[in-house]
Amino acid sequence: MNKAGERLYNGLVKENPTFVLMLGMCPTLAVTTSAVNGLGMGLTTMVVLALSNMIISLLRNVIPDRVRIPAFIVIIASFVTVVQLLLEAYLPSLNDALGVYIPLIVVNCIILGRAESYAYSNPVIPSLFDGIGMGLGFTFALTCIGLVRELLGAGQLFGFGILPDSVEPIRIFGQAPGAFFVLAGLVALQNYIKESRKKAGKEYRKIGSGCTHDCMNCKDSEGCSGRFYDENAGKKINRRADVAQAGTQKERKADENTKAANTDEEGR
Repeated sequence: MNKAGERLYNGLVKENPTFVLMLGMCPTLAVTTSAVNGLGMGLTTMVVLALSNMIISLLRNVIPDRVRIPAFIVIIASFVTVVQLLLEAYLPSLNDALGVYIPLIVVNCIILGRAESYAYSNPVIPSLFDGIGMGLGFTFALTCIGLVRELLGAGQLFGFGILPDSVEPIRIFGQAPGAFFVLAGLVALQNYIKESRKKAGKEYRKIGSGCTHDCMNCKDSEGCSGRFYDENAGKKINRRADVAQAGTQKERKADENTKAANTDEEGR
């Protein structure tokens, strides 16, 4: 799989921001009362995520490390402003339905997380597709939650009546508790599929979200600590053995120095 395809698959499946990483819960639970709202929120976030990832990657060698977070927020806020103005002009009903959650995209942890963990340290094209992949994963999750809540809570799908009039909708799914119930059920389904794929021998490890760039002290056993990439050769290299060997050599050398010092003291 090429790099762009890997990033798309990663955002949709391996590191789906909602079902796997559990990020962006505020808009996920608040706006998914209908499939249209979930789809609109997801696509809006995807546009901002993809464009901000691309610009941050372009400027990664220009932005000073000490002010990178404020710089990220300025870039993201600029795109959010543009998107919100376009929604006000062309989709006012969707803009009114999403309300305050459009401006809150600026501080969405998914966007800031991808900027920090991926776009700031990777080339432009992979960063762009990483943003698209994460955005599509977020859109898919919100749309699925909105579909289930709208069907069970209102008997509709995308505003069209599905259930017969004799069937009474379960109103709680259109309220706040229903969002938690549906999210929990879909996450459980995703985990079941994930475990089934693992048992079938499928590769299902994450590809380094939330990287702290401190690989020696990384506690994520399923993360990227054992999967470094040689950009020149384009091959996967496992460096855990090298790190362990280096540590052993240092300890051995320290023991030898200690023994030599003790021998000198005894000789004196």
